[in-house]
Amino acid sequence: MSEGDWLASQFEQNRPHLQAVAYRMLGSAAEADDAVQEAWLRLSRSGADGVQNLAGWLTTTVARVCLDMLRARNARREEPLPALWPGPAARSADRADPEREALLADSVGPALLLVLDALGPAERVAFVLHDVFDLPFQDIAAIMGRTPNAARLLASRARRRVRGADRVPGADLARQRKLTDAFIDAARRGDFGAIIAVLDPDVVLRADAAAAPAGTPREVRGAQKVAKGALAFAASARFAQPALVNGSVGIVAAPRGRLITVLRLTVTHGKISAIDVIADPQRLRQLDLATLDN
Repeated sequence: MSEGDWLASQFEQNRPHLQAVAYRMLGSAAEADDAVQEAWLRLSRSGADGVQNLAGWLTTTVARVCLDMLRARNARREEPLPALWPGPAARSADRADPEREALLADSVGPALLLVLDALGPAERVAFVLHDVFDLPFQDIAAIMGRTPNAARLLASRARRRVRGADRVPGADLARQRKLTDAFIDAARRGDFGAIIAVLDPDVVLRADAAAAPAGTPREVRGAQKVAKGALAFAASARFAQPALVNGSVGIVAAPRGRLITVLRLTVTHGKISAIDVIADPQRLRQLDLATLDN
């Protein structure tokens, strides 16, 4: 067997692991494929001379490629779809097969993907490599060009955000979760009456500039008007799911794990009294999002 054939064989053996690493870092099957392909190109150019642990070398290479891609994505963050719920057009440019993308997202967990999407590139890489793939901090530090202690702090900070460091009291959390689930379910079913039932009569909905379509009001008051707004996007409410938003239960919309819109809810006397729709990329990154246990 020639050296090239041997390298190709070894690479194919490692491909499933490399794709798993890349997908959890990037949240996109197409981008994960690109990162893995780039690792192969680098291996085929440089060869394996002097590489004692090829699997480790490949993981390191994919991680560095993903980190560069995350930084580039962060610098050119796409504008989110201006709607209460994102429609199927969101991320339409993604080359990945939608069915494959959905299967990958389900295998990781959409809630985890959306929270990872809210992390900075360094936090995301440190958390995924250590908490998901159990890579030592010394190795992570070498990949990121940081000290092991800095890598440990990045992973710890990401872990707190993923798990939610400052939750509301358990009883309040359960009540908010039940109300939020009812709102999402009613929107998905297009049940106007059920939406009205969870809203305070004087509920106010505020949307930032990125969430409000041009020419539409950024503030709407009254249960009837707010319910109509939710009903208009019933078909795409399937992307919505509950999550912790700044320590309280809210709603995130994340097609295939990509964070597009966040609804921050205010609950008063058992009803939703305010909904803040956030779609501005800068504001999204400032939110403290965390997964919510079922």
